[in-house]
Amino acid sequence: MGGWQPLPQELPSEVRNFVEQLRTLKDRTGLSLVALGARTAYSKSSWQRYLNAVQPPPRQAVVALCRVAGLEDADAERHAVRWELAVQAWPRPATPPEGTERPDGDEGYEDDPTLPWWDRPEERSPSRPTGRLLLYAVLLLLVLLLVAVGGAVVLG
Repeated sequence: MGGWQPLPQELPSEVRNFVEQLRTLKDRTGLSLVALGARTAYSKSSWQRYLNAVQPPPRQAVVALCRVAGLEDADAERHAVRWELAVQAWPRPATPPEGTERPDGDEGYEDDPTLPWWDRPEERSPSRPTGRLLLYAVLLLLVLLLVAVGGAVVLG
């Protein structure tokens, strides 16, 4: 792993192995972090955090990287399993004392990160009031009926 900075020694083996495999996958794509971000909808800085073991990636980021790297279903599923093991072992950020903030606005990381837009389940939008649309349809029908009746009277 030529250009990668060394991972912290205190990382659990599950995390270390997982991040090393992510780095290998990323290298396999031949993409820069900027290009990887564009292809996966996760930013360059997010990928830097994930690939340097600063923060665990969301599962969907791993799925996106597998897709970009051209992994088949079984291989991608292995990475998802490794992700689960790594996230369970990932060191949690220290919690600051109550009433104090983290330095530099660092908020830690989310245990349940959000899904990217393409993997979100479809949300049902609340039904729009159809009253106005129905009113327009009835008015149009009445106008057509009046035109038809008026035409029949004139021609008859």
